[in-house]
Amino acid sequence: MTTTTGPTPRTRRNVIVLVLAQAILGAQMPMIFTIGGLAGQQLAPNACFATLPISLIVLGSMLSATPVSAFMQSHGRRAGFMLGTTMGALGAGISAYGIYSASFPLYLLGSLCTGTYMSAQGFYRFAAADTATPEFRPKAISYVMAGGLAAAVIGPQLGNAASFAMGPIPFVGTYVAVMALNIFGAGLFLFLDIPKPPKPDADAPHGRTRMQMLRTPRIAVAIISAMVSYALMNLVMTSTPLALVGCGVTGTTEIPSWLLTLIPEGTAREQFQFIAGYVVTAHVLAMYIPSFFTGHLIARFGTQKIIVLGLAILAAAGAVALTGVQLEQFFLALILLGLGWNFGFIGATALLASSHEPHERGRMQGLNDLIVFGGVTVASLASGGLMNCSGGAAQDGWTAVNLAMIPFLALAGGALIWLWLRPQDD
Repeated sequence: MTTTTGPTPRTRRNVIVLVLAQAILGAQMPMIFTIGGLAGQQLAPNACFATLPISLIVLGSMLSATPVSAFMQSHGRRAGFMLGTTMGALGAGISAYGIYSASFPLYLLGSLCTGTYMSAQGFYRFAAADTATPEFRPKAISYVMAGGLAAAVIGPQLGNAASFAMGPIPFVGTYVAVMALNIFGAGLFLFLDIPKPPKPDADAPHGRTRMQMLRTPRIAVAIISAMVSYALMNLVMTSTPLALVGCGVTGTTEIPSWLLTLIPEGTAREQFQFIAGYVVTAHVLAMYIPSFFTGHLIARFGTQKIIVLGLAILAAAGAVALTGVQLEQFFLALILLGLGWNFGFIGATALLASSHEPHERGRMQGLNDLIVFGGVTVASLASGGLMNCSGGAAQDGWTAVNLAMIPFLALAGGALIWLWLRPQDD
């Protein structure tokens, strides 16, 4: 008797739909993260709050994680993802009007709504595992994450083009393009074929409570690793456009002559804003290109070793960023940041997915994203404060941002060592 370990036709179809969703709908996040801090700096009454719009996106994601997960548990993945695109379009519309009317509170409200989309997108990776065999599950998660490769190319460049193409008010066009992505991309989920979780019988096992799951070593370490990987990536990436534009305007960063031929003429601020799009593109490419083989590496070496590799690469990103503020250093640091996030976050996701039962899915995944994006919210808010309020120059803020990585890397590394000392849970 043989058993099927490869993907079924249903699984293949679902993975294809989710890859396309990650590629098309997911493009809005690099678009927004590229300009969010710059638009916030333009509207905020205090430069220390420049990244508050991005923080509100992550806060919205954190607050939405548990209700969105519960909604999907009751109504299915398709309905949950449709809810996400609706909130994404609504948030983009409010943000566009906030920028147009120069209203920082409205811009923040739109960012908060966008967070619900971000929360729903976070469940694409879990949805990929729903109909997959245990053997194929890490690869399914990895393939769906690889859809972000197209988002890395589409997002920042579409954002730049839309921002400069629609009238004299910067950034409004970017949010109009985000609205269009959500409206047209929602149709993808009509092809998703993931059955609704069956309602449990009265005598069916209800699974562990949230506190019991949090006390499970593998689950605790998976959540800590995911939170640290995502929070540090967000901390540094959110500050990058501010650091690049700030250091460029003050003359600390220079544009190589060969690059001047690839960017439009304009003020130094406009040119470095355009270059920031290229840096973010390189970063997001590095986040998702490894996803084509991350699942295979996890299957061969195990989740914990891949998480450790991710944390080591994140540390290398911070070290490179501390060496200077020339374009080559920004590019290399952000590429390493993306690679580290990929291994750390996908490894942690695979570890979590193998550590709970199907009937615990809605409770566990919502709790995971609540904690993870709680950490990311703090990181994105701290990013603006560290960047703009840590010294008199942009380079001082950039240094403070990268030094802030150290204690969190120590936390995740310590958690993994603790798990390794518990062979019974390995």
